[in-house]
Amino acid sequence: MVSAQKKGRIFPKAKLWDVRLWVIYMNASERIKNVRKAGRATAIDYINTIFDGFMEMHGDRNFADDHAIIGGVAWLGKIPVTVIGIERGHDLQDRVYRNFGCALPEGYRKALRLMKQAEKFHRPVICFVDTQGAGCGSGSEQRGAGQAIAQNLAEMMTLKTPIITVMIGEGGSGGALGLAVADEVWMLDNAYYSVISPEACASILFKDAARKDEAAEHLHLFAENLYELGIVEKVIQEPEDFRDSVQCKKFMDEMKKNLTKKVAILSKTKLPKLMADRYEKYRKIGRYREVSAKMV
Repeated sequence: MVSAQKKGRIFPKAKLWDVRLWVIYMNASERIKNVRKAGRATAIDYINTIFDGFMEMHGDRNFADDHAIIGGVAWLGKIPVTVIGIERGHDLQDRVYRNFGCALPEGYRKALRLMKQAEKFHRPVICFVDTQGAGCGSGSEQRGAGQAIAQNLAEMMTLKTPIITVMIGEGGSGGALGLAVADEVWMLDNAYYSVISPEACASILFKDAARKDEAAEHLHLFAENLYELGIVEKVIQEPEDFRDSVQCKKFMDEMKKNLTKKVAILSKTKLPKLMADRYEKYRKIGRYREVSAKMV
């Protein structure tokens, strides 16, 4: 494994599948464009490629079926799992149908329904996240978007089954966090995960959206930053071009192999320890130890 250096900073050894320097040679704007470009694999591509026998389930049993969130039961090799993804769509028509990957309150409630079902039948949960953020229209507000996301956070923290979340593209704010309280969070090396998009942050803080690159540097939203801070457990090397069938197949095969291995390990962990470790994982975020200047 190797470390990468930029501007005097040393990034830690990451759990990459192959030895590769970080993609930090691109600036923040280039990396964000890369993660938003057409042709990247979306949640449904991961589900259809990695899992067998996927049976999609619909509706939140309360209001409607949100097309931005897809979920159901499937086989990961010989392991029955519940898989949930935020789907943004491929072409314009599909993206409109999926609300551009901006989930509505009923989507988060559908996801929670599936997770509670997984808990009942002792199925591990695997989530794929790719969203700019939750849907923010008046309808979402009226139907309790904040409450739906908050309930997911609380329930996932105490869910009595293993959870793995993979950030496959954009990870925007509470829209991403609503599926990301997990035992392990993985990120593709070009993905980002942040409380706010760089453009919105620059508009609010600097009153100038053109300063998005500067905002991105301060947000520490890229995979190497979040790995260094202990927010994510694994950084995954993604293909240079998802449209290259050979590269994509190799990538998906490795993803399946690693998910299968980790799910097997987590499934063997006793529930009290699994839940205690998950709780401690989130409690320790933001803890810092002061070190005397004399000791440095």
